Amino acid sequence: MKKVLSAILLTVLVLALAACGTKDKDGGSKNADGGNKETTKIVVGASNTPHAVILEKVKPLLKEKGYDLEIETYQDYILPNKDLESGLLDANYFQTIPYLDSQIADFGYDFVNAGGIHIEPMGVYSKEYKSLDELPDGATVLMSNSVSDHGRVLEMLEKEGLITLAEGVDKVKAELTDIVDNPKNLKFEPDYEAALLPTLFNNNEGDAVLINSNYAIDAGLNPLKDSIAIEESDSPYVNVITVRSGDENNDAIKALVEVLTSEEIQEFILNEWGGSVVPVD
Repeated sequence: MKKVLSAILLTVLVLALAACGTKDKDGGSKNADGGNKETTKIVVGASNTPHAVILEKVKPLLKEKGYDLEIETYQDYILPNKDLESGLLDANYFQTIPYLDSQIADFGYDFVNAGGIHIEPMGVYSKEYKSLDELPDGATVLMSNSVSDHGRVLEMLEKEGLITLAEGVDKVKAELTDIVDNPKNLKFEPDYEAALLPTLFNNNEGDAVLINSNYAIDAGLNPLKDSIAIEESDSPYVNVITVRSGDENNDAIKALVEVLTSEEIQEFILNEWGGSVVPVD
């Protein structure tokens, strides 16, 4: 009797193992005959707008390639990198190349840029004035406390003729101390969380507010229509897919970047935001 029971248990175990199948190299399950049983999950951290919106559009395209995309949204610029380092995320999509470089330098992250996706032009907003020329002497300019954005803001203001930066300074890394000429005596306040800047603008604080387009759009602003000046589209501040070093060669990450840079998604970005968000060629 014991031998019969043992034989039955062995048969059940063999059948169960056969049904489970094997894992493919990206973590997706396959049947014993090699066919896909389930898709591989990719977890990506992103800012609400436009990043998460773009990723939602990408979901069905990735599904066709055998990947399930899970999107985790964030309201700040700090946690997405911490969660990527800890392994809670497979990738994040919210930061520019200069910001990524500064985070690596400050925190020692072993991250790499897996691919550039789009540019969000920085805009200048004002409740009181319709152009930068109208800004009065001693006007207060509010900007984020993200140092990686300071050079971006200063370069834009220099192009608009409001300030002059020291000769030879790296514009991407420029700081307020690099201003050598400020004819309007602008007073810069670089003390605010980037996400709070639209609220400050709506509360009519400051004479001018520098706002990243993702936060502007999320707050219902149209960067092209509502700003009094906007960064040119040849900006080096490309938003990228960031991953842990080595993961850029992962098939799932390659598929994610491929879909995000596809013609279909590029057209979606242009149609959805009308130039306020610009896809990378």
